[in-house]
Amino acid sequence: MDIEKLFRKRIIPAECILLKDDEIIYHDESVLVTKWKTLHPKSEFSHGSSVYDFEKGVKISKFYREDNSLLYWYVDIVEFGMGADKSELIVTDLLADVILYPSGKMKVVDLDELAEALEKGLISQEQASNCLKQLNSLLALIYRDKFDTLTEPLDSRGL
Repeated sequence: MDIEKLFRKRIIPAECILLKDDEIIYHDESVLVTKWKTLHPKSEFSHGSSVYDFEKGVKISKFYREDNSLLYWYVDIVEFGMGADKSELIVTDLLADVILYPSGKMKVVDLDELAEALEKGLISQEQASNCLKQLNSLLALIYRDKFDTLTEPLDSRGL
């Protein structure tokens, strides 16, 4: 699998965006690593890096402030698909997210959006079920203090 283009597909709001400025640093059959600048400039963060874990169905992103200090880790529960061109990876955000702060504080967010998407038929029952299972597996890793196993592809590359 030779990935050349990366797309972010959102359910709410419905959109599919080419991440044209994301730089692919590394990929193999289990992960893809990128670094990026924000699509829309924000005052609290300016850039970051991400690892897409194909097996666990997550995208772990490190958000950095302008001074390169870590703001937080943001974990999207996702599903992966290939575009018509087999060099295109489409990453669908399944709505549930986890934010981890350097202080150790954690927030699980957007479960209301997941419920809304299911109620409105924007996602399938199978997608919602997979999302919740992936979220549960992620939280189990965090509770067992094993989150670093997910961030290792970033950490080992100094990202």
